[in-house]
Amino acid sequence: MVLGASLPIPALAATPGESAGPAGVDRSAPDRMVRAAVEGVLSTIQANPDTRNGDLDKITAVVRRQFLPYTDFQRTTRLAVGGAWRSASPEQQKQLYEQFETLLVRSYALSLSQVRDQTLKFRYKAPRISGNDVVVETSMTNKGDVVQIDYRLQRGPAGWAIYDINMSGAWLIEVYRRQFADIVAKSGIDGLVKYLANHNAA
Repeated sequence: MVLGASLPIPALAATPGESAGPAGVDRSAPDRMVRAAVEGVLSTIQANPDTRNGDLDKITAVVRRQFLPYTDFQRTTRLAVGGAWRSASPEQQKQLYEQFETLLVRSYALSLSQVRDQTLKFRYKAPRISGNDVVVETSMTNKGDVVQIDYRLQRGPAGWAIYDINMSGAWLIEVYRRQFADIVAKSGIDGLVKYLANHNAA
């Protein structure tokens, strides 16, 4: 996976100030929360002719409204940037957070725009819990193809939140951490911010 690649069903996050999740969501059970997050956003997209036909702006709006609140994207950003996060200024951290969120939201919206099968089938395995960390393994059948997607969640004061995803055997944070480390080594934190900003503006 590379920057800007289409992410089948990635884990994204809420922006500061947003609610912890849609009303009525049970955040105490990680498997039910993942099901609600994934199936909720897809059912909304498929119910509207514009989003069902691939309107990226409207799909992006659905993602921001219905999927981001289920996640802890600040944790995702911090782990993806790695050790360089601690040396970044508060303003640099804010810019990294905003740019990385934009990257993932757009990538997610793009991948959802390619889902045309309205008879999606999901399978969920029992979550593997280790303390306050859990992996929920899922699979989705789309047009006869089975896509395996695993979510990693951490339990905080508000309940469970998605912060990483495994697609094709590669965890999202690990993939981006390698890319970000190379950029930071060459151009520093400001170079990473600029790279993300340029990519998002393209």
